[in-house]
Amino acid sequence: MLSIIFDIVAPVFLVIGAGYLAARRGLLSGNMIDGLMKFAIQFAVPCLLFRATSTMDLGTAYDWRLMSAFYIGSTTSFAVATLLAWNLFGRSPGESVAVGFCALFSNLVLLGLPISERAWGADTAAMAAAYAIVSIHAPFCYLLGITSMELLRADGRSLPDTAAVVLRAMFRNSLMIGIGLGFVVNLSGLSLPEALVSSVDIMARAALPVALFGLGGTLTRYTLRTSIGEAGSISVISLVLHPAISFAVCHLLNAPHELTGAVVLMAAMAPGVNGYLFASMYQRGQSTAAGTVLLGTAVSILSVSVWLWILENP
Repeated sequence: MLSIIFDIVAPVFLVIGAGYLAARRGLLSGNMIDGLMKFAIQFAVPCLLFRATSTMDLGTAYDWRLMSAFYIGSTTSFAVATLLAWNLFGRSPGESVAVGFCALFSNLVLLGLPISERAWGADTAAMAAAYAIVSIHAPFCYLLGITSMELLRADGRSLPDTAAVVLRAMFRNSLMIGIGLGFVVNLSGLSLPEALVSSVDIMARAALPVALFGLGGTLTRYTLRTSIGEAGSISVISLVLHPAISFAVCHLLNAPHELTGAVVLMAAMAPGVNGYLFASMYQRGQSTAAGTVLLGTAVSILSVSVWLWILENP
């Protein structure tokens, strides 16, 4: 069993490690890392999400029990992390929200999808559930994070102005465009030309390996110099509390056993780079957010393996 888990998890983190070492050794410049991530996020991953949403069984994928389990877990983790930063680490309200956002926004695209695909297989109901979670992840997290930030901080732009900026950004976001177009094709029953489908598939196959390698290079930009205690606490909330709550809610709601694993595994992913981007957007808690992304990604090698073992031995 342990060898099977190793075979699932290790290749993903080895590719990340290869990108990290390449950047550290100077084989991958900052511009090259940015280029890789731009290709992955703006072109290849949207193709992957488009193909997934255009062909998935929406009734099965958007099971309310599965979605509730994941997002109850993420919302609770966000609240706990924010209160911890506020009360234990002495952060201001605005900084606390920025730090707490790291426990809310998991790295579902760059880590969750490749690990889930290796665990459950590409064309399975479990992967459809994973894609369903991804499809509303960014809008949900940014809506909750921004609303909380604007309610708690006392400076900056107004809530309506901020909401307008974020809505415009979402509609221009390539990931959301890929998902949206996929829904259009799925709901309309539109039949696409085979040549177009094949070209999109070629792009989609490049998405995950390029994104993982680029993620490794991106991690060289972050450090743990001043925030290891706080980053460690937020990482534990993200890697342990979130999946534990999702696991419990799935069982309370009698979610299908074969799909519970998909939800819990996605919930067990490390904090995403968007945590740092959110902190940078508000100029609050950037060092802690960066350290949390780095530490959480490193520790998730172990935590994801543990959760896979738990899911296989309920």
